[in-house]
Amino acid sequence: MPSIKILYCFLLVLWLEVAHVSSRALLRRTVSEYHERFRQAAASRSAGLDGSDHAASVKRRVFYPGRYGADPTGEEDSTHAITRAVHDAFSVQQGLNLLAGVNDLGGVVIDLQGGNYKISNPIRLPSGNGNVVIHGGTLRASLNFPTDGFLIELLSNSSLARPLQSSSIQPTNSVLTPPGYYYEDITFQDILFDSSFRGGGILVVDSVRTRIDNCFFIHFTTQGLLVERGHETFISSSFLGQHLTAGGDPLERNFSGVAIDLASNDNAITDVVIFSAATGIMLRGQANILTGVHCYNKATYWGGVGVYVKLPGLGQTRIDNSYMDYTGIVLEDPVQVHITNAFFLGDAYITLKSVKGQISGLNIVDNMFSGSGRGTPIVKLDGPFTTVDQVVVDRNNVLAMKLKSTIGKRSVTANGTRWVVDFSSDLVFPNRINHLQYSFYVNGQCRFPSHKVTNVSSNVVVVEADREVQGTVLVTVDQNTLPGEKCLFE
Repeated sequence: MPSIKILYCFLLVLWLEVAHVSSRALLRRTVSEYHERFRQAAASRSAGLDGSDHAASVKRRVFYPGRYGADPTGEEDSTHAITRAVHDAFSVQQGLNLLAGVNDLGGVVIDLQGGNYKISNPIRLPSGNGNVVIHGGTLRASLNFPTDGFLIELLSNSSLARPLQSSSIQPTNSVLTPPGYYYEDITFQDILFDSSFRGGGILVVDSVRTRIDNCFFIHFTTQGLLVERGHETFISSSFLGQHLTAGGDPLERNFSGVAIDLASNDNAITDVVIFSAATGIMLRGQANILTGVHCYNKATYWGGVGVYVKLPGLGQTRIDNSYMDYTGIVLEDPVQVHITNAFFLGDAYITLKSVKGQISGLNIVDNMFSGSGRGTPIVKLDGPFTTVDQVVVDRNNVLAMKLKSTIGKRSVTANGTRWVVDFSSDLVFPNRINHLQYSFYVNGQCRFPSHKVTNVSSNVVVVEADREVQGTVLVTVDQNTLPGEKCLFE
């Protein structure tokens, strides 16, 4: 019996040893196979760095400039490598279209992988393409980057046949081509654009439905972002500044350039901060909307402008729920412009600038103004206006600034035959009252006197009675001209 137990134990130990050796062999084989598969995958990913394995790129659909030789440390110039990556990415698919003539690339991605890439020339995206995402890194201009260029340019050769409003690039020939769209659904996300004081950040020309989200623009000398023609560029959750500052910079008086310049229609700027530039936002196109914008780019005291609506005789501009921080808004001959729910700090105000002296459809309502107590008016006129149609400046509140409105209400109590109600310090426009109503109250008199308005000029209303009484006159006026109505007291 003991011999059987010994034999059993011997067989058990032998079996365990065999199993252990087999498992170790299996483990070695598994690790070896995994290593081989990893090596093959790495080789597959590395293939095409010279652009030869285009089929692998097509299959991959995500392009990494680093694999084309771009230097993520920013020490070496990466212009050529990034250009090759962009070229391959924009060649992955043909046959599907977005708008007519715009190739749908299927959502191809150019991933900067958190790299800091130095470039010496603009990266121009091939035209006639759309459905592309570029994200996740930094582009910096080198010291020899052209001063009139942009780090990224959406600019077709066909666009160059027509003059651009804000570029030194001139038309290539004298024959102007009809308007067209050459880019659609291009997205820039999570990118820092450092122009190194050598030009601008992004140029967008003749593009539709472009998105710029969560980006950071610094050190531009021309524009951080310039959009010309096209429409529906959405700029959101981004920061722009020529100089890196958080306010109160001793060199603020020298800030220059324009952070965002929209010479285009139907665009939206949402939740954007502009912390240094001579002009925060320049609007030279119609039907644009700004909401949640914070401008402290350059104080009005130093000649800065937060938002400049440079579109005399046109407009359809909406500025809502924004923060004008020591820098104001300038409107040239505004037409259908709406400013509401905004906060103006540090004597920031709104300037109405006369070009042809015409305003039509202007609402400045429900805003807050806070100043220094120097009597700065919330709305100022720069030049005379001869046509004032459908203008309402009302329901704003002020702290240590001068309230201005197109609507006024005052009362005067006196013992006599003449009551003078002066609105000259309250109303926006000089010598303009278009509508008035008044009430006449008499104290302790049995016989009510006859009374009438005898003069309305220079924003002063005069009411007279036919005999002397102790009376109070309450007058309400407005400067608003209804559609088709002429000023009644001119």
